[in-house]
Amino acid sequence: MVLQLHVWGPAFALPSIDAQCLAAIAYCSEVLPKDSWELIASSDPSVSPTGELPALQNGSIWVSRFRNIVDYLRQYSEGAWNLDQDLDDVQKADSVAFSSFIESRGQSLIDLYLYVTSQNYYNNTSPAYGSLLQWPNQWILPPKLHGAAKTRTEHLGLSSLDLQAMEDQRKREHSAAVASGQIPSNLIQQPRDTVSKLLGRTAQTNQFRLEALTADFFEPLEAMLARSKTCLLPADDNNNPSSLDCVALGYLSLALVPELTFPWLRDAMRAKAPLLAAYTERMRSRCFGDAPVEPKHAFQPVPAALPWRAPERISVAAVGSTLLGTLADNTPFLREVRQNRRLKQAVEADSEFSSVEKQVLSSYADSSNKDMLLSVATAVAGTAALVGYMVHVGLLSFSTGGVEEEEEFEQDAGVLQIDPGSAADFLGAF
Repeated sequence: MVLQLHVWGPAFALPSIDAQCLAAIAYCSEVLPKDSWELIASSDPSVSPTGELPALQNGSIWVSRFRNIVDYLRQYSEGAWNLDQDLDDVQKADSVAFSSFIESRGQSLIDLYLYVTSQNYYNNTSPAYGSLLQWPNQWILPPKLHGAAKTRTEHLGLSSLDLQAMEDQRKREHSAAVASGQIPSNLIQQPRDTVSKLLGRTAQTNQFRLEALTADFFEPLEAMLARSKTCLLPADDNNNPSSLDCVALGYLSLALVPELTFPWLRDAMRAKAPLLAAYTERMRSRCFGDAPVEPKHAFQPVPAALPWRAPERISVAAVGSTLLGTLADNTPFLREVRQNRRLKQAVEADSEFSSVEKQVLSSYADSSNKDMLLSVATAVAGTAALVGYMVHVGLLSFSTGGVEEEEEFEQDAGVLQIDPGSAADFLGAF
């Protein structure tokens, strides 16, 4: 059985636009024989039962997320497909700790770099998704991913990176100048800084925050690489990479390789961690090949370093399911139910949770759904009781007789009529 790795498609000369997918691709390219797996740029989380990418498919078995894929490959091969098999206990603990560090800190920086920074998102990231996705996902998924990235980075206090285009900024400044002669100065809303202003003046708070974020991420990895020379955590005496190096490549390559309108993260990496930048280029060439990856490689596979297979065309049923899912996600009641269901599925599929944690989170999802259903039932019952009471006191009545000729507009029998004279009776009841 040939394993199939479903990922977000190529962008920015890399085989995927997603860091976790890049890590999974790097790991599979290192540990799996080339004829034993296929790389499919599905670019659609709905292909996986858990609704996540990357997702490894082995027949009817689906495994999502990088760490779960690593664990599954180790178990499936009885230890043969395991980059970390030669690590001792201390090294394995270091691998887990640094992997968590890279994923948490790196994801925030990638979110800020590709999605929150307006120039980069609108000029580079959004068009990249447009070349990957099929209709209607090309209109649905990018705004959803954009919003999720902004939500994940709200705690960093750098929302001012989410700017409108420079032309919009100039228009706001012009409008403020025109209005300044008519509106008191203390009531004029000052336009937000552009990215160039934000990062060009070192005295600004946001500049210091970005400097601190990039330093906290790059400097520990640079120091770690300075000790090991070749890899962050060599898997053996031959300095072959470990799973930690695959995780690092996923996030560092998105920081270094893309040619973006405002490359502040790439500039910070080159300035603060030159060894790390060289290491990323070296690992990229080893795992992904020397030639830049283009989107057409995923849809029209040619002989390459990676075993691409063209994804299936989206079906009518899949289009309908996507549209219905989008409608449900924008309906308050249904959105809560679907979120709880996704939480339960993700918890059950994640091997990092203990049995007790899985039970607690699953119980939470079930109780949230029950509370939601109880709230809806209470609202419906209350509305029905109110309507019944209004009919009982005479505020609402159903006429079944004929229509009087002196009325200006004719009304058919059986139409609901409101008796305004009974309003006093209704209000008096309260």
